[in-house]
Amino acid sequence: MTERDGKFAGDNPFEIARRWLQEAEETEINDPNAVALATVDQDGLPNVRMVLLKDITDTGFRFYTNYNSAKGQELAASGKAAMVLHWKSLRRQLRIRGMVSREDGPEADAYYKSRSLKSRLGAWASQQSQPLESRARLMADVAKVTAAKGPNPPRPPFWGGFCVTPVEIEFWADGAYRLHDRFVWRRATPQNPWEIQRLNP
Repeated sequence: MTERDGKFAGDNPFEIARRWLQEAEETEINDPNAVALATVDQDGLPNVRMVLLKDITDTGFRFYTNYNSAKGQELAASGKAAMVLHWKSLRRQLRIRGMVSREDGPEADAYYKSRSLKSRLGAWASQQSQPLESRARLMADVAKVTAAKGPNPPRPPFWGGFCVTPVEIEFWADGAYRLHDRFVWRRATPQNPWEIQRLNP
C-alpha cells in the first residue's frame, strides 16, 4: 500500500475530487458544492466570492455566471483563477489553481434550461455587479423581462460557463494536533503529466 492510501488514494486527481464531493454531498448540511472563487482585478487586487461548482470533468472545474459581472470580467482579463472547497463535516479542503476558459455552447444551454424559470428570468434581468437603484427597480426589470421573454427564455448571450483547468490541486485533510495531511498535484501546463508531493501541515 502506498503512502497515499485511504481518502487520498487514486491515480486521477479529478476522480479523487469527484469522490470527495460525493462524500460531502452525504454529510454537508448546505451547498456541498459551494466554492470560494478567487480572481484579481486590473490592478492586481484580489477578489474572492462564493459560487456553486456545477461539475468536475476530466479536464476541470466548471461553474456558471454572468460574463459581465466583476468576476466574469476579471476571469476574462487574466485567464487565471483559484478555488477552495471546504467541507467542515469531513474536515477536508480542496484547493485548485489554474487557467480559465469560457464554456458557452450546448452544455451551457442545457444547464440554463435546467434552472427554474424565475432563475432564468433573473439571469436576464440582473446586471450583475452593477449599481442598483433599489430592490423595487430590480423586480420591475424582472417583470419586464418576464413579459418580453415569456415562459421559455433562451440563455442570455452574456451568461454561461467558466472552466478552471488546474495546474495545481491540493488535497488537505485534518490531522490530530494540527498535523494535517496534504498532497499537492502539480504540472507545468495542462498538457504535462502530474507530479505528486506530500507537504508539511
